[in-house]
Amino acid sequence: MWKYALSIALVIAGVAILFPRGDQAPKPETVTPAAELKMKQAMLNQDVARTDELCRSQCSLELHRIVQDTQAQTDGKARETLQATQAAHPHMERLVRTKRDQTLDQGIAAGTLNETAAKASQPYLEEAKRQVDNGKTYQSPPFQADGSTYFVLGVPGADGASGIVGTVRQQILAQVADHQKKNLRIEPYPAQGRYKIESVDSKSLQNVQVRHPEDNQGTSHYHTNQVVVKFKQPPSDNDLVRIRQEIGGGHVHKLGYTYVFESPGMEAKQLMGYFGKWNIDYAEPHFLYLTNDIAPVLHPNSATVITPNDSLYRRYQWNLPQIETEAGWNVSKGSTDVIVGVVDTGIDGNHADLKGHLMAGYNAIRPGARPADDVGHGTHVAGVIGAIVNNNLGVAGMSWYNRVLPVKVLDSSGAGSTYAVARGIIWATDNGAKVINMSLGNYADAQFLHDAIKYAYDRDVVLIAASGNDNTERPGYPAAYPEVLGVAAVDARKQKAAFSNYGDYVGVAAPGVNIASTYPNNQYAALSGTSMASPHVTALAALIRSVNPALKNTEVVRIIKETAMDLGPAGKDKYFGYGLIDVVAALKAADPKTSGQAASAPTGTAPAPKPGWPEWMQRWFR
Repeated sequence: MWKYALSIALVIAGVAILFPRGDQAPKPETVTPAAELKMKQAMLNQDVARTDELCRSQCSLELHRIVQDTQAQTDGKARETLQATQAAHPHMERLVRTKRDQTLDQGIAAGTLNETAAKASQPYLEEAKRQVDNGKTYQSPPFQADGSTYFVLGVPGADGASGIVGTVRQQILAQVADHQKKNLRIEPYPAQGRYKIESVDSKSLQNVQVRHPEDNQGTSHYHTNQVVVKFKQPPSDNDLVRIRQEIGGGHVHKLGYTYVFESPGMEAKQLMGYFGKWNIDYAEPHFLYLTNDIAPVLHPNSATVITPNDSLYRRYQWNLPQIETEAGWNVSKGSTDVIVGVVDTGIDGNHADLKGHLMAGYNAIRPGARPADDVGHGTHVAGVIGAIVNNNLGVAGMSWYNRVLPVKVLDSSGAGSTYAVARGIIWATDNGAKVINMSLGNYADAQFLHDAIKYAYDRDVVLIAASGNDNTERPGYPAAYPEVLGVAAVDARKQKAAFSNYGDYVGVAAPGVNIASTYPNNQYAALSGTSMASPHVTALAALIRSVNPALKNTEVVRIIKETAMDLGPAGKDKYFGYGLIDVVAALKAADPKTSGQAASAPTGTAPAPKPGWPEWMQRWFR
C-alpha cells in the first residue's frame, strides 16, 4: 500500500515516545502528568494512523472484489453492484466503473460528492483514471474538503479494459480521534455538557472541578439532582407519593428494590440527607460510567497454529498471536451455546463482519429500541470477541462461534448512568449471558452497581471489566469488585500500556494498544485502551466455557489466572496481575480430555500446588 508522509511521521513519533530505548519502561509512579499526556496523545496519533491504513486497505480490497464482478456485467447490472457497495460502505461516497475508451463522466457511477469535495478530488480522479487505464492500482495522498479528509483510489480490472475509481471520505479518522480523546482521558470529561452533573472525589465525595485530564484520576461524575436508594423494606405506594411530595416531584425509576429519585429542587447531597429518615440500606449519588478505551509474534510451534484468511488479519492483528490464540483454536473455536454479553454503547447489527454472530439484545437507555451503536466503542469491543473468522473479510475475532448479546447502557456521549449499567447487567444475566464484558468504569464504589454485579455472579456469570485509562493505582469499578476479573493492558512488546490503570485488584493483562477491530458502517478502526484489553479476556472465558460447560465461574477465572504468562515482578503484581493471558494453555487446562479438570471442584478451591515451585511462588497463586 502506498505510504504517505503523514502516517509515517505519526507512527515514528508515537513509537519514539511510547517505546523508549531500553528493556524497562518507566514505572507509572515516575511518569509526570505532562509526560503521560504526551504518551496518550502519541497513542491517539498511532490509532488514527493505523485506522487510516485499515480504511485504505479494506476499501482497496472491496474495490478489487467488485471490479471483477462489474467487468462482465451490463451497464444496468454494474450500476446495481456499485449502488449496493456504496450503500453498504457509505464512506465510499462516489464510485465509478470506467472503461479505457471512456471519460470518467461517461462511466457508470453510484453516489455523489458535494461541490467542494468534487473540485478537490478532480486532479486525483484524473490521475487514478490514467493509472487504471495503464493497468495499475492507485491511491492518492489525503486531501481536505469541507473539514473532512478524503482520498481517491483506482483498481484496474483483470481484462485490462475497465476498472473502478472511487472517492472515500475518511470521517472515521475524526471519529476515532474524538472518541480516543475521551476514552484515553486526554480531555476532561464531560465536554459536551449533555448531563447536569458534578464530579466528586471517589473516597470523600467532596466536590472537585475537572479542568484538566489529570483531574479525572480518582474523580467520579454524578447527576446533581438524582439519588439512588435501596430500602430495607419495599416502600408502599403511599410512601412513594409522600417522598415525591417532600422532594418536590421529579421522576422515579425502580429496578428490583432499588430506586432512582430525581428532584427538580434538591441537590444530590440534600437528597441523600433527606433519605436518612427512611429505613434504607443506602442512599448514594447516581454515578456515570465512561468507556475505558485507548509485527506479529510467531508461536514456537507454528505448525500447530491456525491462521485465518481474514483480509486484515496478517498485517494488523498482532494481538491474537501474542496471546497464543491461533494455537488455542486447535482446542476450541467456541460454541453457539455460550452467550457473551457486551454491556457497552450497543453494536452495529448490520456490520458484515459481525451480524452472523449477533443476537437481538437490549437497549437500557431507550427500552424497546434496538441496541444500535452510536459511538463505535461497543462495535469495536464486539469485534475483538466475535468478528467472523475465515470469511476473507476484515478482521478475525477470538471466537468462531460464540454468540454475542448487545446490551446498550452507554449513550451517544459514551456515558451511562448507574441505573442503566445495572439494568443492563441484570438483563443480560436473565437472558442467557454466561460471560459479560464491561469495558467501562468509574472510581466510585456504588452499592447499586455492586448489587447488580452480585446478582450476575450468584447466577454463575463470568464478569470481566477494564481497569481504566488514567495510569492510576486508584481502584476503578466495576473492575475492582471481588466478583469481577479486572484487566490491564499491554502493548506489542508485552510492556504495560502507558495509560493502563494498575493495582492489587488487577487480575490479568491482555493486548490493548492499536487494536484493529470492527467499527460502525462496515468500517474498521484501531483503538487503544483497557476497553480493548478486556474483551480479549472475555472471549477467552467464553472459549473456556465452550470447551468445558460444567466449569463454574470461579473455576473459569482461576484457570485464566493460573495459566497466564508471568510478566513484570515474579508472581502476581499490581501492573499485570497474574500475567498476560495464554489462550492455548488456558483451554488445555480447561479441556477435561487433556487436563483431567474436575468439573465439580468446590467453588473457591485453591489451585493445586505446582511441582517444583518454591513456597513463596506457591503463595502467589493461591
